[in-house]
Amino acid sequence: MATALVIGFDRFPGAPRNPSSDLVRAIARRRRPALARVKIVPAVLPTTYVAVANELPALLKRYDPDVVLLFGLASRADRVRIESRAVNAASAVHSDAARAKLSGSQIVRGAPSELRVQAPLGRLAAAIRGSGVSLRHSRDAGRYICNASLFTLLESARRSGRPKQIAFVHIPWPRAPGRSRRPPLRDLVRAGEAALVALTTASKRG
Repeated sequence: MATALVIGFDRFPGAPRNPSSDLVRAIARRRRPALARVKIVPAVLPTTYVAVANELPALLKRYDPDVVLLFGLASRADRVRIESRAVNAASAVHSDAARAKLSGSQIVRGAPSELRVQAPLGRLAAAIRGSGVSLRHSRDAGRYICNASLFTLLESARRSGRPKQIAFVHIPWPRAPGRSRRPPLRDLVRAGEAALVALTTASKRG
């Protein structure tokens, strides 16, 4: 049985509620037949650099997942974004949820300046579009906690070969009915589940 770690984040400055945490919990409750032989481990991390440095590696050590799928909030976006790389740098301007900034300019000292996602991004995109949710590809995960968590995971995989598949999906604020073109949470849940199926399938093939 494959193990999939599905991660969302808690609130942060400017976002008193983070819908990525609701999304992760909802995906974990669903029972899609394609995921019947996948152990789904949901986790919601504090939006802090300390959590990225300590809690994220602890989750990897405890569960040794084959797949890690992360969801984060892109508060200014109007559609889903699939990230294609992470950089070894953090913002010197924006504080995390604990009002702290990363000490030093690098997320992982001695690691490459950037790492590219090796997951089948085309399949992920097709799965999300097939669920009825529009998206775009993104080559910049920012310089905040989302980027730091993705880089930390990619560097772990570069060094150890695990996890087999890693992907980061940014979501917009879910819309209230009739309020905007952004997808409602139920559609984001369906899209996230479809992405997880695509990622676990790729892991088994690899």
